[in-house]
Amino acid sequence: MQIANPIYDIVFKYLMEDERIARTILSALLKVNVIAVEVRPHEYSDDNRDTLSVFRIDFGATIRDNNGQQRLILIELQKTWLETETLRFRQYLGVHYSNPKNMADGSTALPMVAVYLLGHKVGDIEEPVLYVSHQSRDYDDNIVTKGLPNAFIDSLTHDSIIVQIPRLHGRINNRLDMVLSIFDQTRKDANDSRLLCIDDEAYRDDADMERILHRLSMAAADADMRHRMNVEDEYFSAIERRDTEILVRDHKIAEQKTQLAEQKTQLAEQKTQLAEQKTQLAEQKTQLAEQKTQLAEQKTQLAEQKTQLAEQKTQLAEQKTQLAEQKTQLAEQKTQLAEQKTQFAEQNNMIRSMAKMLMDAGKSLEEIATTLGEDTETIRQLIDVRGHRCQ
Repeated sequence: MQIANPIYDIVFKYLMEDERIARTILSALLKVNVIAVEVRPHEYSDDNRDTLSVFRIDFGATIRDNNGQQRLILIELQKTWLETETLRFRQYLGVHYSNPKNMADGSTALPMVAVYLLGHKVGDIEEPVLYVSHQSRDYDDNIVTKGLPNAFIDSLTHDSIIVQIPRLHGRINNRLDMVLSIFDQTRKDANDSRLLCIDDEAYRDDADMERILHRLSMAAADADMRHRMNVEDEYFSAIERRDTEILVRDHKIAEQKTQLAEQKTQLAEQKTQLAEQKTQLAEQKTQLAEQKTQLAEQKTQLAEQKTQLAEQKTQLAEQKTQLAEQKTQLAEQKTQLAEQKTQFAEQNNMIRSMAKMLMDAGKSLEEIATTLGEDTETIRQLIDVRGHRCQ
């Protein structure tokens, strides 16, 4: 049989308006017996919304827990078939926590369970239904059970049930699988996504499921309902186009920001390189100035060395001239000395001849010395008195 696809908000709303069906679905999800359920007034999302992609219904449910006790809880059921920001879910929860109508006795808030029916997958989590429960633990990470449940703690925390509709693949292993099978999108009609093709034989003798299928088949046959499903398709197509444009725009903006950041980084690097180059250039200029100073000093030293060398050459020339003069004077002195020796030899020869003659004349050595004007010793050296001969 063909039934209306409850992934559509208008069909889901129509389905959950039936109190018995709402109890059937919520009982399967919560795994407890929901005795009574009441839709909170004015909590349907606006059918004419143009900005939200989340549909939600808030319930006040009376449940009978596993201990047979009855208690009232709040159920916030949110459904989306688009990938929606978690901030929206948090905002809806915030409304619940701040609503004074959700207080049990004016001072204690009612316990709450958040149910999310998602038309998209959540990361790599493969389980179609995920139960997220809070636990109370002590410092050593031991679970605390004494005194729980507690109204104060239950008022500040809540459990969550997350259903990934794309992970529903017709496997029916338990009551929840049976109930959620009506959301299995693998059963969509090949020609009309507003319809699901269901084998009603699989639900025979299950009065609750037969009621669900009957109501969905009625929705599929309702012309106004099908028209409103078309409107919803057009709306979400527009939302998807808008979101795609936003994603493309955001992607371009992100790329531009990345490019701008890279350009800023490159500019900063270039400025750093330019500063380094300026520093290097300044160092090179300083080194060049030092080299020029050293070169000037070397030139000055070289000039001084040349001057000193010239002075040394002049001094050497003067010394050579003086040496030549000294050599000339020495030669002259040698010549004079030679002449003096010659003259002295001639004088000695004359004195010797005269002394010999006087000696031969019988003069004494003293008389000869007096006659010739010489001292006795000189005369003795010139002649050999003992032999009366010239030396």
